[in-house]
Amino acid sequence: MSAATVSAGYTRALLDFAISKGASRRHLLERAGIAPSDLDDQDKRLPLSAFIALVRAGQVLCDSPALALQFSEGTRFEAFSIVGLICQSAPTMGEALKQLNRFNKLVIEIDGLTDGDRFQLTPRADGLWLEDRRPADAFPELTEAAFSRFICEVARHYGDTPFVKQIHVTHARPAHAAEYARILKVPVTFDSERNAMQIDASWLSLEINIANRYVFGIFSEHAEALMKSLESSKTVRGRVESLMIPHLHTGDLGMDSIAERMGLSRQALYRKLAAEATNFEQVLDDLRHRMAVHYLSGEKLSVNETAYLVGFSEPSAFSRAFKRWTGTSPRAHRRG
Repeated sequence: MSAATVSAGYTRALLDFAISKGASRRHLLERAGIAPSDLDDQDKRLPLSAFIALVRAGQVLCDSPALALQFSEGTRFEAFSIVGLICQSAPTMGEALKQLNRFNKLVIEIDGLTDGDRFQLTPRADGLWLEDRRPADAFPELTEAAFSRFICEVARHYGDTPFVKQIHVTHARPAHAAEYARILKVPVTFDSERNAMQIDASWLSLEINIANRYVFGIFSEHAEALMKSLESSKTVRGRVESLMIPHLHTGDLGMDSIAERMGLSRQALYRKLAAEATNFEQVLDDLRHRMAVHYLSGEKLSVNETAYLVGFSEPSAFSRAFKRWTGTSPRAHRRG
């Protein structure tokens, strides 16, 4: 099994935050064993060990053992990761959690987590818990950053509306426990058997009131124009594509769901598309092709980000599809 990795974009965001707190860029990179060029390509994957070394270097050079907690408090997820933007495009917090689990590997891979979602809802006798399933290890900063990110991102949009009741973590009480109280603002149990937050179930249905109709609209005026054109299309294919685009990034585009949105049966939609000399799978494949080419040509999105935005759960599968579409790799197309 390959070693866990972290995106260069996430690593760069942490580096910039540590620098803003007074650490030297050169000393941070030297202590972490990271070359400046390693951070030039946001698609590049760095070993998790290098990220851990960067956190530890930042704690020392910033004189801040609570750096991971403060990083999530002091930065906006959407400012350095497309995953944050995708979560913001979800209609509710529950759907945002679903998208976070789907796209989480774009940010960081977790050692020992081989299947299933990293963040799992677990009903217990005392209520509903959101559990971080990553195995307990000697780097509790990942848990600190994750739980601080959940709480601080919600607070940014909803003020002090509480959704977390208490937190359990597997690591021992640290010397900087006062920062837990200041940032997380809920009781924390250390030396627990699990890393988990007890949440108010109503949080899952909380609407995300971000003026962001389509996640791809953030990156592309062309995509918005395409959407309007498709919505006005009189062809069945155009109507199908207009319904596909807002959900393309979810990877959940079944023929049954599209037919239902059109007020048709699956069989009726099949016949209508056949009358236009196409089928559902071909429409979806062509749409992914067009959107992928456009995103990469715009040079605002990385190859991995584009892969997930057009509905591929693995960048390798996207690369194979892109070569089938164009005869070249997505990276070569982006450089060209």
